[in-house]
Amino acid sequence: MKSPQINCGVCTLRPFEPADAESIAPLLNDRDVWLNVSDRIPHPYLLEHAEAFIGAALDKNPVENFAICVDGCAVGGIGIVPGKGIGRVSAEIGYWLGKPYWRRGITTAAVKAITKYAVETFDLTRVFAIVFTHNSGSIRVLETAGYVREGLMKQSSIKDGVVHDEYLYGWYS
Repeated sequence: MKSPQINCGVCTLRPFEPADAESIAPLLNDRDVWLNVSDRIPHPYLLEHAEAFIGAALDKNPVENFAICVDGCAVGGIGIVPGKGIGRVSAEIGYWLGKPYWRRGITTAAVKAITKYAVETFDLTRVFAIVFTHNSGSIRVLETAGYVREGLMKQSSIKDGVVHDEYLYGWYS
């Protein structure tokens, strides 16, 4: 399968490349970024973590994880986790963006683009996201991208030793 590259206007999504490790490691090592992502992402986030992640991402066909690129440089990541079994028509979306690139519409454009890609590539009827209730930037991204708040999950996660509520958002074809 040809490696997809998706032009989003303000950014481009493309499969990760080994050289991206050097640009994403310091951006994802930022504590403010880390505080809003899954614990699958360690902190501190080191070059070897980025290299291992990119190596695993390159093994997926079709592509599930993309670099968010601005001016040809990887400045974030976005991906999906396809469901299995009876949940195979659904996938979870996750994303992060380096702090210097926040509030530019980049993540919203990336979410819209990967949602379309995921639905078409994986034959999905639903894409969902889980976001901390205090993460107003990510909530705004999802709502602007056409996701609908489905519910509130009370005390559903722990991050940095603090228990948080989360919202569940969904997009439907």
